[in-house]
Amino acid sequence: MEYKDYYKILGVSRDASQDAIKKAYRKLARKYHPDVSKAPDAETRIKEVNEAYEALGDPEKRKAYDQLGSNWRQGQDFRPPPGWDGWAQHRGAGAGGGADFGGFSDFFESIFGGAGMGGAGRRRGTGGFNMRGADREGKVEITLDQALKGTEISVNDADGRVQRVRIPAGAKDGSRLRVRGQGDPGVGTGGSGDLLLEIRIKPDSRYRVEGRNLSRDIPITPWEAALGATIEVPTPHGWVNLKIPAGSQSGKQMRLKGKGLPGKPPGDLYLKLMIQAPPEDEAGDWYRKMAEQSSFAPRAGLTP
Repeated sequence: MEYKDYYKILGVSRDASQDAIKKAYRKLARKYHPDVSKAPDAETRIKEVNEAYEALGDPEKRKAYDQLGSNWRQGQDFRPPPGWDGWAQHRGAGAGGGADFGGFSDFFESIFGGAGMGGAGRRRGTGGFNMRGADREGKVEITLDQALKGTEISVNDADGRVQRVRIPAGAKDGSRLRVRGQGDPGVGTGGSGDLLLEIRIKPDSRYRVEGRNLSRDIPITPWEAALGATIEVPTPHGWVNLKIPAGSQSGKQMRLKGKGLPGKPPGDLYLKLMIQAPPEDEAGDWYRKMAEQSSFAPRAGLTP
């Protein structure tokens, strides 16, 4: 009988992950399914692909198959090694007995004889084959204002048609939005996959974004910092009055709860106070008098 190189049939390396094997199978199954493909050898190819995935898609079967070694080539004359019991070694003594291989090759039966199909192989014949379409992934950039209020964007589905997708208010940077049925089409009665959109918020000149929290710098005068004051400050949700405590230092953060991105719970807004001195020609005399009269020495405790 001929040796079947299942890795070659699926187009993957021998060290491919189970996820990579599954993706390769799904791609080939869609390509060669007789209800879809116009290739003259589609029926033969889909049988080979189904058989290869039956062997490699199950980690236990794959381990038994790998015990044959990597020196065999597709189509070479093959006989199981003397005393071969690869599958039974993993399944135990109860593994034997009368499996229905659904038209799979003698090679498959010689390796996995008596293994049973667990139902999976019987579903993978060429007739009545159904498979859900693969999910697609994409990225979309939105502005902070769009993240705050929600927005609609246009995306192309797997058939190239433009679809409108609603991004809800409060979408976080790096979050993922699942759009049902906008992935690759399925085979047979299998439904379409989904579209997974990663949402990125564009840099904003006003606010810094950290999850649902926002932050921004707020300039204040030296006398507002020293004496305290109530000032009007902007937030994404409108202007509010902010009470600055007397003796505030530059860099102090003030928290406005719930004034960040909407959500459950909503984010907060952090305002960083930044003391700004007036120009010298406006306050020079005032600063000179303070320098002459004040005993304040902020660097007194410094050491080399």
